[in-house]
Amino acid sequence: MADHTTKAAQTAEADKGYWQANVRIILVSLVIWAVVSFGFGILLRPMLSGIAVGGTDLGFWFAQQGSILVFLGLIFFYAFRMNKLDREFGVEEE
Repeated sequence: MADHTTKAAQTAEADKGYWQANVRIILVSLVIWAVVSFGFGILLRPMLSGIAVGGTDLGFWFAQQGSILVFLGLIFFYAFRMNKLDREFGVEEE
């Protein structure tokens, strides 16, 4: 009986660790996306106006293209990192 309780506690601890790592990855990804899309595209646009990228200033580029590309990169990062996390905790898909 005690062995079952110990195993349940270990499983609960592993589940908690898995979800803490998952939420941390999500929060980091959201902060990066917010900084790139809102920060670079709107707030920092005047400071980035002197840097030319593709015939336009860098602030405009981030607002129109950069935030979308960063978002796509974050999707691939999240998928890669979650697959690694799943393997670490033994919950990977077959």
